[in-house]
Amino acid sequence: MKITIICVGRIKEKYLAMGIDEYRKRLGKYCTLDIIELADESTPDNASPAMEEAIKKKEGDRILKAIKGDSYCVALDIRGNMLSSEELKEELERLFTYGKSHITLVIGGSLGLSGEVLARADYRLSFSKMTFPHQLMRLILLEQLYRAFRIMKNEPYHK
Repeated sequence: MKITIICVGRIKEKYLAMGIDEYRKRLGKYCTLDIIELADESTPDNASPAMEEAIKKKEGDRILKAIKGDSYCVALDIRGNMLSSEELKEELERLFTYGKSHITLVIGGSLGLSGEVLARADYRLSFSKMTFPHQLMRLILLEQLYRAFRIMKNEPYHK
């Protein structure tokens, strides 16, 4: 199985990069993992709603180009479905059972995802009603994927 994470922006904080690298290594036992970092747009502090939509559109166009046509696309969206770790494991198992061997997870930039990306998504996943920095979300996502695979394989993992 192959998992691709498409994310807007680069990781600048060393502690996040170290955590991401650790979970990338751990996940190598369970899947092929690719992380595609796309450029983010600069957003002025006083950006109008129209300007914010234009920025999300530019970032969204880059995201859509990076999504492979045959992959199952999961958009991380605050308005998406919230799952427990066990439910995430069940969702992954269901996808793999029904022939979805390539899953793409998309993390938007600081303004979120464009409507076009949300429309392309096969599923919308929320980790919380809270908003997280998109750089931190990458680490949280990798940890939850790792946890899901450990649960799937009946391997111990703290609760």
